[in-house]
Amino acid sequence: MSTHEPVTIYVPCDSTALALGANEVAAAIAAEAQQRGLSIKLVRNGSRGMFWLEPLVEVATAAGRVAYGPVAPEDVSGLFDAGLLAGGQHKLHLGLTEEIGFLKNQERLTFARVGIIDPLSLEDYLAHEGYAGLKNALAKTPEAIVQQMIDSGLRGRGGAAFPTGIKWQTVLRAPASQKYVVCNADEGDSGTFSDRMIMEDDPFTLIEGMTIAAVAVGATEGYVYVRSEYPHAIATMNEAIAIATERGYLGDDILGSGRSFRLEVRKGAGAYICGEETAMLESLEGKRGVVRAKPPLPAIEGLFGKPTVINNLISLASVPVILARGADYYKNYGVGRSHGTLPFQLAGNIKQGGLVEKAFGLTLRQLLEDFGGGSASGRPLRAVQMGGPLGAYLPPSQFDTPLDYEAFAAIGAMIGHGGLVAFDDSVDMAKQARYAMQFCAVESCGKCTPCRIGSTRGVEVIDKIIANQERPQQIHLLKSLCDTMVNGSLCAMGGMTPFPVLSALNHFPEDFGAPGEQAA
Repeated sequence: MSTHEPVTIYVPCDSTALALGANEVAAAIAAEAQQRGLSIKLVRNGSRGMFWLEPLVEVATAAGRVAYGPVAPEDVSGLFDAGLLAGGQHKLHLGLTEEIGFLKNQERLTFARVGIIDPLSLEDYLAHEGYAGLKNALAKTPEAIVQQMIDSGLRGRGGAAFPTGIKWQTVLRAPASQKYVVCNADEGDSGTFSDRMIMEDDPFTLIEGMTIAAVAVGATEGYVYVRSEYPHAIATMNEAIAIATERGYLGDDILGSGRSFRLEVRKGAGAYICGEETAMLESLEGKRGVVRAKPPLPAIEGLFGKPTVINNLISLASVPVILARGADYYKNYGVGRSHGTLPFQLAGNIKQGGLVEKAFGLTLRQLLEDFGGGSASGRPLRAVQMGGPLGAYLPPSQFDTPLDYEAFAAIGAMIGHGGLVAFDDSVDMAKQARYAMQFCAVESCGKCTPCRIGSTRGVEVIDKIIANQERPQQIHLLKSLCDTMVNGSLCAMGGMTPFPVLSALNHFPEDFGAPGEQAA
């Protein structure tokens, strides 16, 4: 590389990197280069998802991008001394980014561009297969697009795992003068951040996925429902929508096709229940976020009473690669009826927290040990909660379960949105069970009695079990209460709260009182 050619240095602008000082590192690099009279091009990319290495600094070299991390502002001068611009050796030197095991062993389809491109550069997006899917979709009939989605085997990535193509087909066939596409980006589950990463680090992939959905079902308006706790994601999405509209990828005449689709971001007020699709619709309409009874399904009568495609963000962000490369390409990843990949998110007491996109079929243990590196504390892992605060607690005896929807359902658990929270052997599982019930009591919309009253009574019963008051009777009562919540609740809020409660009670009975005192 000639001395006149500026060297490209990448410093992430992802929320996690920012929280760990990425802006300060970027400023220090710019100042140091200027002081030394060196020509650099500073690109603010997204995070690669290796959060324990953030802020991660990458340098473009002839051999590829070389990574350093985690970098603090005080490391910058020493990095330049060590030949940062040529990928020189330093204690923070991690080698070629693509060769880091955590990244190298992933299958990145939905996250193919994340960490590689400048999130708000449409040129970068287009250079990495961006909008290839939409161009293919515009050349097809709506029925053919929907069929491709059905053939791909993509299922909802929000938790329910309903086939995406079938949902689209219902909306396509519903007669109406107005239809909508709504992205559920109300990422409220504990330990989840994949939605946020797409919005902050590759927003055009979501815009493209929603536009393809709109073309497929005949919708002209769309909304991205984002939780208010995501200010950076909201700002990035708004900017990306403005760019896409200006360049003809959104608006009244998409790429000269005569199709129109307008997109807006709507901010939620922080209610967990608004992650449930019908409560989200109520919120979008300006009402209190309360669950609607079904039927009618939102696909028939959704937003403002019109047919509406409601998909989780990761479902929609997975659409472009399917339309770009074909249904078979996507379907060939995964196992059984779990096709494609899922971005798993590692959080809690885990050494290497971050994002891992893998095809379905690896085991929970592989995720925890091969990618997560075990617990952050160094103590043995005792429990893992998959699928957010309503997901079951899994003991080590279940860590070899393959990550596919059916295998998890068979053990009374769920993969959900792919979030994983790990706990070491210092955790008190009775407190975790109580927390699950209390969470439901706090976040219940209050519409149905099993959830509203059941969760409050559940906390009281668990307190009695922990205090060893009439323990056998209270355990019987708790199981009966959970049965009522599962079968009587209007939505998954009350219907799934028993999963973490009963899994904690069944797998970790010793935490609920000494086993020898059960008959007392």
